[in-house]
Amino acid sequence: MHDLKNKVAIVTGGANGIGAGIVREFVKEGAKHVAIIDVVENTGAVLETEINNKHGKEIVRFYKCDVSKAEELYNVFNKVIEQHGYIDIVVNNAGTADESSDKYKTQIDVNFTAIVSSSFKALELMRVDQGGKGGTIINVSSIVALSHDIGLLPVYAGTKSAILQFSSRLGLEELYSRTNVRVLTVCFGATQTNIFKTCKSYDDQVTQVIREYFLTCEAQSPEVAAQGVVQSYKIGESGSAWLINNNTTLDITDRIKKANEIMSADIFST
Repeated sequence: MHDLKNKVAIVTGGANGIGAGIVREFVKEGAKHVAIIDVVENTGAVLETEINNKHGKEIVRFYKCDVSKAEELYNVFNKVIEQHGYIDIVVNNAGTADESSDKYKTQIDVNFTAIVSSSFKALELMRVDQGGKGGTIINVSSIVALSHDIGLLPVYAGTKSAILQFSSRLGLEELYSRTNVRVLTVCFGATQTNIFKTCKSYDDQVTQVIREYFLTCEAQSPEVAAQGVVQSYKIGESGSAWLINNNTTLDITDRIKKANEIMSADIFST
């Protein structure tokens, strides 16, 4: 069982929605400090003021940062290390759902490439076999990585599937046994955030269908989603995957393993 007391954390995409919920839950659970990374400066600054006024100066700090720019991202990591000496938790939550013709490459950069960059940086700083004190990386995937029935945003689904594969492998026991850095994947179901209300497809009709669906579907609150992240942090093993959907948090690691077994059946037979 892990706990958040006196932990130093970084949450990307932490100014709004689920990210802001994660920041608040971490603080409630006794985190020493949470660094909030986001490109949305006004809401990030408001959240910083709100939490610090309630819980004490420097409990959280907002950093305006484009996670797709590795130099900016690493600069925040370095500032947190300078201030606190270490990092215990990194939650890679930042994401976008815009795959219009001029933005789909940016979506790949934000949704996947930045998670790889952040995970490798966190691993470098945390791993005990290189002088760190261990820690946890939590990478945010989605229910769209688990079901082809939700497939109207193929680039988004592709990036979230890639996160699931990347994180499961980065969290394997062979690496964890040397680094003492857990890697968890959380897959959110429909959640009350703006990402799908403002999404854009390469096809205008598809955009309208998705937006109308998320205006009418039953969705969990960001607070419930964030509580699921805390639950998975407390009990999750490295390499595990978690579905946080319909107000329930479920370990789906065995499902992922079974799916991989089915897909790889007879591939390596002679």
